[in-house]
Amino acid sequence: MNPASAPHALLMHMFHSALAAVDPLAVLARHLPEPPKGRTIVIGAGKAAARMAQAVEQHWEGEINGLVVTRYGHGAPTRQIEVIEAGHPVPDQASTTAAQRMLALVRGLNEDDLVLCLMSGGGSALLSLPAPGITLDDKRELTRRLLASGAPIGEINCVRRHLSAIKGARLALACHPARVITLVVSDVPGDDPAVVASGPTIPDGSCAADALALLAKYGIAVPPAVRAVLDDATLAAPALDDVRLRGNRAVVIASAQQALDAAAEAARTAGYTPLILSGCMEGEAREVAIVHAGIARQVAGYGQPLAAPCVILSGGETTVTVRGQGRGGRNAEFLLALAVALKGMAGVHAIACDTDGIDGSENNAGALLAPDSLARAALAGVDAAALLRDNDGYGFFDALGDLVVTGPTRTNVNDFRAILVEAPAHR
Repeated sequence: MNPASAPHALLMHMFHSALAAVDPLAVLARHLPEPPKGRTIVIGAGKAAARMAQAVEQHWEGEINGLVVTRYGHGAPTRQIEVIEAGHPVPDQASTTAAQRMLALVRGLNEDDLVLCLMSGGGSALLSLPAPGITLDDKRELTRRLLASGAPIGEINCVRRHLSAIKGARLALACHPARVITLVVSDVPGDDPAVVASGPTIPDGSCAADALALLAKYGIAVPPAVRAVLDDATLAAPALDDVRLRGNRAVVIASAQQALDAAAEAARTAGYTPLILSGCMEGEAREVAIVHAGIARQVAGYGQPLAAPCVILSGGETTVTVRGQGRGGRNAEFLLALAVALKGMAGVHAIACDTDGIDGSENNAGALLAPDSLARAALAGVDAAALLRDNDGYGFFDALGDLVVTGPTRTNVNDFRAILVEAPAHR
C-alpha cells in the first residue's frame, strides 16, 4: 500500500467536506426572500448558476421562470429555469447571446415584480456583452492578456466592468423598477459581492479611469476603440447612490471561510489540530507556496504556531504570471512550488484544488503532494524545478498519477489548500 494513502484519504475527505459546506443545494434555501405580489424572474451567471437554479426550484413557493448561464459542462437539469452554457475563462458568442437574452427577459417589469439574481464566480466571462463601440474579440484579447499578467481577480473584473453593457449594475438598471435580490456564491478574496462576476446587479464605486490605470499597470496596450469607450462619460456605470438601485440587496450565501470551517472540523474529528491561515489569500502561487512551506517547517521543527499533528488551511485566489509553455492552473503551480520548497520533507502531505473542480483550463481540480513526490519524479526522469519554470504543474503531477479529478462541482469559492503535518511518531 502507498504509505501516503492514509494522509491523502484524509486530505480528500477534508476537500469533500469543504465542497459539501458550500453546495448551493445545502445553503441557498434559507436565504430566499418572500414571494412578491407580482412575477418572479430568476437570472444568474457563474459556475454555480445551474446548481443554484436547482436549489431555487426545489424551495420556491409559487411560479417562476428565468435563465441562467454557466460554463460548458457545468449545467444541471432544471424544469422552469433555463440553463445555457458558454465559454470560460475567455468569453465566446454564447456568452454574448446569454447576456442579450437576459437583458430582454427583465425589461418591462414593474414595482410588484422580483428579480432573483444568482451570481457566482466565472460570471464575468459567461455573461459578456461588450459596451457599444467595442467587439467581443476586443474583450477576449484583453481578457487573455489580463489572465496572463498575474493581475488579481478584483483588478481583472474592474476592467471587465467598465467595458461592459451589462456588468457594473447595468443589469440591475434593466430590471428597474422591479426589486432585485442577488444571492452570491463568492469566489473573491474579501467576499465583496460587487466583485463577483463583475457585479451585474451591484455597483462598486469604481470608474473608467481606474480601469485605464490597471491596464497601464500591467503594460497592456489599450486599443483606440477601448479607450474611446473608457473616455465616454455617457457609458459610465451607475453610481453607488443611483436612486434606481434603492431597495435592491445582495447576500453572500457561500464563501471560502465556510469551506475552510468545514475542513477544519473534519481535521479535528480525525485528531489533527486545524489552523486556518486565511480564506482570502492572494499573490503569486509560487510565492504563497514558499510562505506555506515556511510555516510547515516551523510546525515540524518547533511546534509553532501549533504542534503536530495538525493541518494548515487556506483559501483565496492566487495568480500565475505565465512565463512558460506548460499546462496547469494555479493550484498545481502552488503544489509544485511547495514540493520544491519542502525538498521531500518527511511527514508533510498537501492538497491544493479549485473548488469548482477545474484548475485553470485543465481537466483536474488540483493535485496531491507526498513527502516522496520529488523522489518518485526523479526516478521517472521528471525535473520538478524545470517544470516549475515552464509553469507545468499539471505535467508534474500527471506523471506521478497524483492529479485530483472531480469533474465540475457546480459550486465555486475558489482555491482550497490543506497541508497536513504529522506528529514525529507517525513519520
